[in-house]
Formats: sequence, structure tokens, C-alpha cells
Amino acid sequence: MNLEEFLHKLHYESDKVKPRDWVVDWDDAPLPYKLYRGLPVVELNADLPLHLEQKKRNPIPNLQEIGHFLKYTFGLTQVSQTMFFTDQTEECTACRRFVPSGGALYPNELYIYLKMEEIPEGIYHYDAAHHRLVCLREGNFDSYLNRALGNRCDVSSSFGTVLISTFFWKNFFKYHNFSYRLQGLDTGFVIGQLLETGRRIGFETGVYYHFLDRALHHLLGISEQEENVYAVIPLSVDPAMNWFTSDETEESSTAASLCREMEPLEHQHYVRSRKISEYPMLMKMNEACRLDSVPTHKEMEKEKKEELAPSFHLLPRVDRLSYDFSSACRNRYSPGMDFVQKPINQQTLSALLFEAFSTFSYRNDLDHNFHHSPYRISLYCCMYNIEGLPNGSYFYDESNHALQPIQDGDFRCRLQDGLLADTVNMSQVPLSFTISGHKDHYQSAYGYRGHRIQHMEAGILSQHLLLAASALNMGGHPLLGFDVQSYDGLYKLSEKGKTSLLQIPLGCFRPHPRLQGSLHG
Repeated sequence: MNLEEFLHKLHYESDKVKPRDWVVDWDDAPLPYKLYRGLPVVELNADLPLHLEQKKRNPIPNLQEIGHFLKYTFGLTQVSQTMFFTDQTEECTACRRFVPSGGALYPNELYIYLKMEEIPEGIYHYDAAHHRLVCLREGNFDSYLNRALGNRCDVSSSFGTVLISTFFWKNFFKYHNFSYRLQGLDTGFVIGQLLETGRRIGFETGVYYHFLDRALHHLLGISEQEENVYAVIPLSVDPAMNWFTSDETEESSTAASLCREMEPLEHQHYVRSRKISEYPMLMKMNEACRLDSVPTHKEMEKEKKEELAPSFHLLPRVDRLSYDFSSACRNRYSPGMDFVQKPINQQTLSALLFEAFSTFSYRNDLDHNFHHSPYRISLYCCMYNIEGLPNGSYFYDESNHALQPIQDGDFRCRLQDGLLADTVNMSQVPLSFTISGHKDHYQSAYGYRGHRIQHMEAGILSQHLLLAASALNMGGHPLLGFDVQSYDGLYKLSEKGKTSLLQIPLGCFRPHPRLQGSLHG
């Protein structure tokens, strides 16, 4: 199967990207976190603050703040035990985090380069299982990181840099090749949570999607056969830090030349699985995405803004939500079959959309600066029982804070029929959001790397939408298991050169009975 065929089937015929006889061996499942052996560790404070409200910048970040930052971004926060009563009673126990993940498998890992007085400078892995830092390599790597980012970041003005990787086997063992789509989206959820957590603590952040892959893998000491870095996010408390301007006086480096500058690492880590299957298509895709030199900036063609027809509906003007971020994180819930139909007024809908898109503005190396909306992905919605709005499908125009009607009608049955599995009771869902993007998945600008960038951006917007929903006492359930062509037809996306990337039913809910406990003090 060539890469074009693989991406087409991955998106439109997902049942054809994995063997029909694929059986998930739960007894040999990997751990949802990576464990290093025999390396020095730095213990982090286990007391998680019950309130993490936006505050003034601390001129010198401390280790306690780093611990809070990592815990809120990707730490284990809850243990949940659920009973399923089918032909036989089944019990499911999972350790959860503040971000959603397909099957609660969390394929990502976090690494962080830190320069702080309290601990040795160097590269650390965030051990989520024990809430601690594991030292992989000591030293100052400002110059190395700057060159790996294409001489586009003043790393010396930052106090740290987060590198988010994807560990392939952690969800391939269940989803086979379909895990490739999940891995991009899961990374986006983590990025979205990291950006908002950093903002609350007072950190400046910027997301780099382009970098010398092999150089960073060499720096971290990870095997490209099992794990790849997907995003790099420097952290700073300097608002005047230079983020994306190229230093033309610096000679550009290649991944090979950087790798020759330092010895390889040979650290041991524990996965738990005794048998790990091969995943050649994931290897091919990531090989096709790999950069051996950072390309010069290319302004990609942004999605053309849709012209509002005379029938557009302006939403009520609202201010940004003022809410307890910690409570929103703790209360985030994926309802599934637990949605409860309740009417939603326009004020609530307006607040939800305004908050989600206000926080979606972020620094990145695609735009080279803050943009209120990148217009690379769009939001559509099927609405039912929204006060003052006819039932139907709509496009949300963020720049005008308005809804553009597409088709009138109650589409709950069509949405239900479009699900590949009955994981959500769509009859009880008032808002069914669809995040869409260009059919070429940014390939014209970024090659195959564009597919995972597009899915990461869809994940970022989704996380902001879920946090806003939680702040408004609602829940959302991200879904990839749906008939893409059916949903594209609902919003007339094909004629616009777009397609559905992610589905998020959202509304009020009644939690499923389960035992749940916090994992922090």
C-alpha cells in the first residue's frame, strides 16, 4: 500500500487499514507510560494545587511550578473503575489524565530540557507514573536545540523546552494502523492543555512543528523505530523573546552533523509487553515526514473565509469566561452514552464558542506569530433544541461570531447512523461539532508532515472546546469512528475542498456509575 492510498483509506475506509483478524491481546498490553531504569531522578512535589489561576509572571521559575505545570499538562490525576454489564460483567480500571485520549491509552511522552538553579541543567523525561523527572543527559544544549529548530528560536532566553513524542506501540497494539490518526490528535490535545496550563502559570510558549527529527531523537536517546518527536515547545518568562525569526548569519545544520556532536545514549526502559508487533506503515509515514534540514518559511494557502449569506445569525456578544481552570480540568468528562437532552440557550452557546476560539490563538512556526484564527481548520455543528435557533447544520464564522445556516432539519438519526459503533446516544445530544480541514491535509505546503500537523491543530482546538464546555458544566466526547463522507455531506464540505477530521458531540450529561479517586494531595 503506497502512502497516498494509506491516507485515503485511513480517512474514508478505516476498516481497510487493519487486518480483519486483528485481535487485541489485553493481557500483553503495554503500560500507558514509559519507565526508565537505573537513572538519577528528581522528585516533584506531589501536592497538586486545587486552584491554578492566571497570575503575574515569576521572574525565576522554580521546580515547584514545573511540577504543577507537568502534572496539569500530562500527569496521572485519577484512577477510575467502571463496570460494564453485557453478556458477562466486565471491569475496566484506568489511570486518567486531564486530557482525553483514544481508549485512554495516552500514546504521548513528555521530555523537557531545563535550565534551573535547583537541578542540574539537562534533558529530562517526565515520569508520569511517579510524578518525577528522570535525567537522561546533563549539560547545556541551547546551541544544539537552536540549530535543530533551524536557527529560528532564541533558546538561550528560555528556561526550558518541552518535546512531545509519540510512542507508537502504546496504542498500535489496540488500533493497528488507525493509531496513526489518533496519535496526531492525541498530541494536539496535549499541546492544547500545555498551552493553557502555561498561560495560567505565566509561561510564554510557542509551538514548533518543523525541526530536525533525527537530531532531537539523538539528543533524547530514543529509538526512531518505536518513538518520534511530534512537537517542540520552548518555555520562557520573557515576553520579548525572539521566537520565529531566522538567524541568517548562522550556517544551517543538518541532522547528521548535529548527531556527530554528542555520544548516543543507551538507556533501558520498560514497556511491559512481551511481544511487540511490527508497524511498517507507521514507519513509512514517519519516514516520509522526517526533515533532514529545516525548510525556509512557506506561507501556506489558508482556507478561504466563507462569505456570510443574508440568513446568517449573529450570536450574542459575550466576554471571555472567568472560570476555575483547576475545576474545569477535574470535571472534564466524556459522556458517551450518558448525555442527557436539555435545552441550551444562545448565551451559553455564544460563550462556549467565543471562549474556545479565543484560547485557540497561539504562537507557532506556521504563522510566525499569534493569529486569532489560522483559518486552516473550521468548525461546523448540527444543532438540536437550541433556544431561538432552528434545528439544522451550521458553519461557525469566528471572525464575525456568527452562525451560517447550511441545512435545516433534525439530523440526530443521520448522525447516529453515521457512527461506526454505538458509543454515543446522539438522540440526547444538542450540539454535535465537526472540525474540518483541507482534503490535502496541508500536503501542498508541508508534504506528508502536513497530515499530522493538521490533526494536531484539530486536537488543540478540540481541547479548548472541551475545557470551555467543562467550565459551563457540559461534557464533550471526541470521536473518530464515523462515516466521513456522510458527515461531509451534512455540511456540504466536498464542494469546498474540505473534509471532516473529528466529531465532538457535546451537551449536558449524567455520569455513568463508577468508582473514581484522585491521585493527588
